[in-house]
Amino acid sequence: MVTADEIANPDALPLTLEVNGEIRQDSNTNMLIYDCRRLIEFASSFYTLYPGDLIYTGTPEGVGPVKPGDIIVCRSSPVLGELKIAVRGHEASGAEGPHARA
Repeated sequence: MVTADEIANPDALPLTLEVNGEIRQDSNTNMLIYDCRRLIEFASSFYTLYPGDLIYTGTPEGVGPVKPGDIIVCRSSPVLGELKIAVRGHEASGAEGPHARA
């Protein structure tokens, strides 16, 4: 996590997303319709934003399915770093839940 003073220009951050090492998305915040400050202003007019909150804005081309076992890596280098997600399947919780049988 970084603070605002560590980001010279939030409207010029490169973003990449890989699935299992294959680049699926490669873009930049300069491609957003609304700049980052406007998005924060808009979101904070409805919600209290806290450190670590993420604001999702849509997606560049490259959207595709993922399956259990896939590894997703999102990068914004060098400033923000990377986020790595291991995709898991849904695990049944046993007898609890709306579809449990007696």
